[in-house]
Amino acid sequence: MKHKLKQKQNQRITRITDSTLVVGADIAKKIHVARAVDFRGIELGKDCVFHNDQGGLTKLATWMKELGQTHGKTDIVFGIEPTGHYWFPLAAFLQEQGIQVVVVNPHHVSKTKELEDNSQTKSDYKDAKVIADLIRNGKYSEPKLPTKEYADLRILMNLREKVSASLTQVKGRIGNWFDRFFPEYIGVFKDWDGKASLMTMRAFPLPADIVAKGARDVLAHWKTDVKRGVGIKRAEKLYAVAVASIGLVEGAVAARMELHTLLGQFDLFNDQLESIMGQVMRILENIPGVIQMLTVPGVGAITVAGFLAEVGDLNNYDHGQQIIRLAGLNLKENSSGKRKGKTGISKRGRSRLRALLYRAVMPMVAKNEAFKSLHKHYTTRSQNPLKKKQSLIALCGKLIRVLHTLGTKQREYNAIDVMGPVRSYQIQQEAA
Repeated sequence: MKHKLKQKQNQRITRITDSTLVVGADIAKKIHVARAVDFRGIELGKDCVFHNDQGGLTKLATWMKELGQTHGKTDIVFGIEPTGHYWFPLAAFLQEQGIQVVVVNPHHVSKTKELEDNSQTKSDYKDAKVIADLIRNGKYSEPKLPTKEYADLRILMNLREKVSASLTQVKGRIGNWFDRFFPEYIGVFKDWDGKASLMTMRAFPLPADIVAKGARDVLAHWKTDVKRGVGIKRAEKLYAVAVASIGLVEGAVAARMELHTLLGQFDLFNDQLESIMGQVMRILENIPGVIQMLTVPGVGAITVAGFLAEVGDLNNYDHGQQIIRLAGLNLKENSSGKRKGKTGISKRGRSRLRALLYRAVMPMVAKNEAFKSLHKHYTTRSQNPLKKKQSLIALCGKLIRVLHTLGTKQREYNAIDVMGPVRSYQIQQEAA
C-alpha cells in the first residue's frame, strides 16, 4: 500500500466493493457482538453474539460465510476497535481462516457514534454497527501482527520493560530502607549495587552489625571475593559512620528480613533481565539487516530490538514515512484562513515506539557526528530554526528512515544516509 495518506485512503475506499461483506465487532472479555453491512451501509442479516472461545469463534466464521453466500458476497473484511488485548486470539483465528482483519481508531468510534441514531447512547450492539460503517468508508488500518521471530521479540521486549520497571521499584525501596536504618551508608558506597557493597548488605546490614564485627573483620569478609578496589581505609570509614549512625534501632529483626527480601528481588530481576537479553540477542542474530543497523553510531542492541519489536518485519513497509505515522510522529497543524497555527506531532501511534526513538536520539546528538551536525543545523539555521526538543523529534523521524533503509537494503551505515549529499555539503559550508 502506498505510503502517502491520500493514496492510502483511496486504496482503502476502493477496497470495499459491491462484493464485500463488511463486519464490525465490539470486543469484550467474554462475549462479543458482530454486525454486517454492505458497501452502501445497508445492514445484512441479524447480529451475531459469540463467546471468546473455540466454539464462539467458529460460530462467527460460519455466520460470516453463510451471510456472504446468502447475499452474494465473495469477500469479507472484519473490523474491530483495538481497545484491549482480548482481540489478539480472535484476529489470529480469522487470519487462519483467510478473513482479512482491520482495526478502527477508538477515538473515531467515540466521535461518530451519534451519527448512527442521533443519540449519546453507547452499547456493544451500537458500537458494532458504527465500526462497520467506519470500515466501509475507508476509515480503517490494517494491523501488522508480528509473526515468527518478531512475535518472540515483541513479547520479550515487553517483558523486559516490565521487569526493568520492577527492578527500578526495588532499587527505590532499598534506598528507602537506607534512609531509615543506615542513612550514612551512601557516603561510603556511592553505588550500593557494587560487589563489595552487596556483600556488606548481606552480611552486616545494620550499623550495629558492623560495629560488632569491626573494620578488620569487615575487610576480611570483602577479601574472600573482592581482591581489588576496597581496602582498610574503606572498612575504617564504614566502621566510623556505623558508630555515629542516626539510623533507627527499633525493629532490627524485621529490618534485616526486609533488606534480605529486597536483595532477593534485586537479584531475581537482574537475573531475569540477563536471561531475557540473552534470548533477544539470539533472535537478533537471525534477522536480516540487524548487523547493518547496529553500525549506526549510538544505536545499540536494545534500541534495534525495541524498534523491531514494535515495527515488525521492515519489508512490510514501502517507505519510512509509514513507520513515522505508526509512531505518531507525523506532523499536525491547526490553521484556518489567514491564521496559521503551530505544528506538532499527532501522537496517534505507538507511544512505546516514540519513547524508544526519543531515548535513542538524545545520546546520538552527542556521539553521532551526522546527527550532531543536523541537530545544530536545525536549531541554528537562519530560516525557521527549531527548538531543541523539536529538533530531536525531527531526528527521530530521520532515525526511522535510516534504520528502515539499512534494514531493508542491508547496507552499511554512511553519514550520507542521514544528511544526503546536498545537505551534507551545505552544513560543511556553514561550519567553514
